Amino acid sequence: MFDVIVAGAGPTGLMLAGELRLHGVRTLVLDREPEPVREVRALGLHVRSIEIMDQRGLLERFLELGRKHPLRGFFAAIEKPAPPLDSAHAYVLGIPQPLTVRILTQWSAELGTEIRRGAELTGLDQDDEGVTVRLRGGERLRARYVVGCDGGRSTVRKQLGIGFPGEPSRVETLLGEMAASADPEAIAAAVAAVRRTEKRFGLGPVGDGLYRVVVPAGGAGGDRAAPPTLEDFRRQLRATAGTDFGVHSPRWLSRFGDATRQAERYRSGRVFLAGDAAHVHPPTGGQGLNLGLHEAFNLGWKLAAAVAGWAPAELLDTYEAERHPVAADVLVNTRAQMELLSTEPGPLAVRRLLTQLMDFDDVNRYLIGKVVAIDVRYDIGDEHPLTGRREPDRPLGGGRLYTRLHRGRGLLIDPAGRLSVAGWDDRVDVVADPGQEPDAAAVLLRPDGHRAWTGTDQRELADRLRRWFGAPAR
Repeated sequence: MFDVIVAGAGPTGLMLAGELRLHGVRTLVLDREPEPVREVRALGLHVRSIEIMDQRGLLERFLELGRKHPLRGFFAAIEKPAPPLDSAHAYVLGIPQPLTVRILTQWSAELGTEIRRGAELTGLDQDDEGVTVRLRGGERLRARYVVGCDGGRSTVRKQLGIGFPGEPSRVETLLGEMAASADPEAIAAAVAAVRRTEKRFGLGPVGDGLYRVVVPAGGAGGDRAAPPTLEDFRRQLRATAGTDFGVHSPRWLSRFGDATRQAERYRSGRVFLAGDAAHVHPPTGGQGLNLGLHEAFNLGWKLAAAVAGWAPAELLDTYEAERHPVAADVLVNTRAQMELLSTEPGPLAVRRLLTQLMDFDDVNRYLIGKVVAIDVRYDIGDEHPLTGRREPDRPLGGGRLYTRLHRGRGLLIDPAGRLSVAGWDDRVDVVADPGQEPDAAAVLLRPDGHRAWTGTDQRELADRLRRWFGAPAR
């Protein structure tokens, strides 16, 4: 019997598996595809995701394969100077999704995750003791918990009967990688000219003589389950740019829409949803992959605590309580951005007004904070303005704060050295912060780097420790 079965070996499922294995949870990842998907749906990591990789000691792997790009105000593709952010990683890390999957696969496997590809989950049943998973071909597996990270058409979600309300796709876009025989300078000039009015268009080099092509689907929208043809791309390129740029030899072709849907619940008994299984939304701002990583980061330590037996009774419920509102906000901002990309007169007028408003630093900072997810604050019932927020990295105890979080444990930062985590020291580390005044307040961080408490009183600390880390060990 496994502790946790994860359906889906995409970024969300692999991140979750690694988080679980940090705590010794016996984890199996199932994926119906025999090989990792080659399609480059996502192109990079935003600030909070980069911080997460730093907090788990993975950032160097990503930096080795990725490329830093300057951060700038890019809400709805409105170019503005970069707003100041309280992060050591205020940049966009360009890294194609297949490379993210490769890194997370290696990491989770190093930690002992079992990954089975070509294994499709077709059904599940749960009882008070665990979940039985059925695979195509008849095999049955048993686990204490199951997490569906199996995409927008999630089998897990459908098996649970969880509603997926929202809006169907209204705008379809073609996306693919292919060669082009046109002169590169002519391509660049044409793209710049078209993008003055059509923001859902682009041909950008991706190496090996190939281009990433994005173009409105128009009449080629068709059935999203069926991939488009090269002729669909040629026709839409001619309709949008007046030329097909001599595209040929595609590596892969796909389409995406702007459907906006969110699961009514993220949990049903012993089964959870994360990533696209829990929500789908327009790709504006490049938030989808990042949102799934953040959900895995939130759920992993809580599920591990339940497996270990020390999770407080309500801990697993905080996953949905914290992450459902965050995703709902992403659905709102991505839909708003899609409207602002429209070439219709009304949205164009709103876009011009917003462009002017973004000259105000507070507006620019507010909008970019939404996209890069560093302004998320979980409502955990504490009036302190920083409680529930993620903690930025800083020097700490002769090193850095984020290096202290590599093990996925809680952390008490105690400047005065007068507080104790006795009884919880198997789950929470303690470090002094000599850079602060001795009477400065202590800070308790959860394993996901969000602040759970700020104060100086031992009894208050013990109350928060029980809330997030269960009863003290005897």
